[in-house]
Amino acid sequence: MLTIDLCNDEDVETPITEDEMRDICEMVLEQEGVGRPCYLSLSLVSDATIRTYNEQWRGVDAATDVISLECERPDDPDLAEGEPCELGDIMLAPAFIAAQAGRYATTVADEFRLLLIHGMLHLLGYDHVEDAEAEVMEAREDELLRLVATDAPMSHVTLTRHTEDDDA
Repeated sequence: MLTIDLCNDEDVETPITEDEMRDICEMVLEQEGVGRPCYLSLSLVSDATIRTYNEQWRGVDAATDVISLECERPDDPDLAEGEPCELGDIMLAPAFIAAQAGRYATTVADEFRLLLIHGMLHLLGYDHVEDAEAEVMEAREDELLRLVATDAPMSHVTLTRHTEDDDA
């Protein structure tokens, strides 16, 4: 069971529905074998807002597509059996994602779906700092994207397409 606190205070336009966002997040948890109840904060923000947080949290003075801030992992041994897990926060910038979609020849909705999966995987411990980690994360994203209804067939995800300065 997943409880999502969705925040869109800036009333930014999103390419997929709240229900689809929830379905994607739940699918990732199910495919990752997470059985405990989880809480997730999902924020949809402007480029200016994500730039501010990117500078504050990552020291990068630039807008980006997604930032994930992990709180707890579902497999944390300090969590009692059945105790809900506070996964953390995913911040997405739909306008940045829309501009980026054109560079990668995907639809805006498909790019958003990919980055939501990407953010969820970060909260579950995946990373792409090292090449070996990136290969594992990319492969998992490919697998998960095959389970999502997309606008067009998605080719192999390459996280390295996002430079260190513009990816979370």
